[in-house]
Amino acid sequence: MRMRQLGRTGIEVSTYCLGTMMFGPNGNPDHDACTRIVHRALDGGINFIDTADVYGHSETEHILGRALKGRREDVVLATKFNGPMGEGPLHSGSSRRWIMKAVEGSLRRLNTDYIDLYQIHHPDPHTDIEETLSALTDLVRSGKVRAIGSTNLPASEIVQAHWVSERRGLHRLRTEQPTYSILNRAIEREILPVARRFGMGVLVWSPLAMGLLTGRYRKNEAPSSNARMHWAPRHLTDPRKLDAVEQLIPLAEQAGLQLTHLAMAFATTHPDVTSAIIGPRTLDQLDDLLAGSATVLDDAVLDRIDDIVPPGIDIGPLDVAYQPPSLTDIGRRRRPSFERAAA
Repeated sequence: MRMRQLGRTGIEVSTYCLGTMMFGPNGNPDHDACTRIVHRALDGGINFIDTADVYGHSETEHILGRALKGRREDVVLATKFNGPMGEGPLHSGSSRRWIMKAVEGSLRRLNTDYIDLYQIHHPDPHTDIEETLSALTDLVRSGKVRAIGSTNLPASEIVQAHWVSERRGLHRLRTEQPTYSILNRAIEREILPVARRFGMGVLVWSPLAMGLLTGRYRKNEAPSSNARMHWAPRHLTDPRKLDAVEQLIPLAEQAGLQLTHLAMAFATTHPDVTSAIIGPRTLDQLDDLLAGSATVLDDAVLDRIDDIVPPGIDIGPLDVAYQPPSLTDIGRRRRPSFERAAA
């Protein structure tokens, strides 16, 4: 497995990052099976693992803590905070109060005394970024966290965070974790150039487009009833995306590749992408992805992908992707009726 620099942290990580959202009740409830997946990934050359406190209602971090016993020092371990971990407003978010509580919970569940990469899971429009960065800086200085990062931040908020860090003498965000796949390429427009400008590592999630780029979801075929369909029904049934898949399948066949291998190679080919997160639920799925890790796409194949989905374009949004208040709050998009007239 090829290693790449995680931004300017000096940490080397594998091109594939093992994602663990499928470990536990939302995917594979067999803890021993999940442990075998972790060990197979490590034996296959992966040294980067990503999780979150909310995965499996915190069960996933427990699974990882046991799975990494005796192998913790060989792993770059990333987790996230911000999502709801209990009832009420005091058990989520990016405030200092919650961060200090959340990190202790993750350290306990992961059975470790430090986290290599601690990430803001979602933007928090209710909390000043200086509040968040100040708390994270204290965690880095205490040794409980080695580096800090963000997930799903818009480009403007990444720039703002770096401006605040510079002005206030706080630790900088070292990584960003956005969604990226052949079907969702919008980060090529601003996120990736901004990450490069600030020397950030980029670990992308859902390079298989939540299963669309496995070939299991086809046009004019009834979709299967599974957890992914529950999470992202619009994404998995979007006719525009299914049309693109129908063009990508023969492209992969002509190149002598599985569609999954084509999709993963595409995600890791971009020079600003450090690692692509894979999320296997079974050993067979992991073995399939590892088998394609040496895939190289030539310019002709990449040009054809650009024809099917142009650079910088999202064919359609992911149901589970972050949407900023400027899009979700009607009041931010529409003036009151009595103010709408231009004259």
